[in-house]
Amino acid sequence: MKIKLNSVFVDDQDKALAFYTDILGFIKNKDVSLGEYRWLTVVSPEDPDGAELLLEPSENPDARIFKKALFEQGIPLTQFSVGDTRAEYERLKKLGVRFTMELTPMGPTVGAVFDVTCGNLIQIVQE
Repeated sequence: MKIKLNSVFVDDQDKALAFYTDILGFIKNKDVSLGEYRWLTVVSPEDPDGAELLLEPSENPDARIFKKALFEQGIPLTQFSVGDTRAEYERLKKLGVRFTMELTPMGPTVGAVFDVTCGNLIQIVQE
């Protein structure tokens, strides 16, 4: 068994796609119209056949409550692994990304949390 798909609830699919591709560097994988919304996924360029991230509209009222609560508490929705946390942090800062937790030692690694502008916080950590 392996993870094939994970979802993040987003306020705006187009805005999320732009952030995840233009800023974070993911690649759009699937973009299928489902009426008002889309089945919209991105993948890592380092593993294009690996797990997909679904940019899912947060239209479900319970999803909105969950997402808002996590955001307000400063809890990241998910975590991405990077090769060099400090280098990625500096790259994202230069692109205008707002960090809610600066580089912080976390046991054997260093992590940081940033706002993806679509209602979620994401944490990066070095492998």
